Amino acid sequence: MTAEGLDKIDYKILAVMQQDASLSAAEIAELVGLSQSPCWRRIQRLKDEGYITGIVALLDRHKLGLRAQMFVQVKVLKNDQVSLAEFSKAIRAFPEVMECHVVLGVFDFLLRVVTPDMDAYEKFYFEKLSRVPHVLEVTSFVAASEIKTATAWPLDF
Repeated sequence: MTAEGLDKIDYKILAVMQQDASLSAAEIAELVGLSQSPCWRRIQRLKDEGYITGIVALLDRHKLGLRAQMFVQVKVLKNDQVSLAEFSKAIRAFPEVMECHVVLGVFDFLLRVVTPDMDAYEKFYFEKLSRVPHVLEVTSFVAASEIKTATAWPLDF
């Protein structure tokens, strides 16, 4: 057992489900070396305990016309709880923001923003991001191409 209370079978189940959560419990059971019922119970436990937080379909953003991806550094006026909380609340409302991280260093937040094109990003910047309270500085970087995109966490088991 690991410190988190998961054993090797749990990690195998999680690894399989990260690759293809559409598999049935029977198919997952076969891949991890269990029978169907114990595997199903483990999957339910992993959901109940919050290890599996959702099961989604991963979509191809390019086929959906979301061709521009930006990494955006944001510095807020003051690095206090109120400013950070108000910025965080505002940023959660923007569907273009795929990720938002608090970072330590020169900037306060790092965003990953996806839009159909650069014109749409410019509109997002001027009509939404630049109007968020407490924003002092924004630096945007265009992602020219993707070398690697992963959704699966590295699980060592």
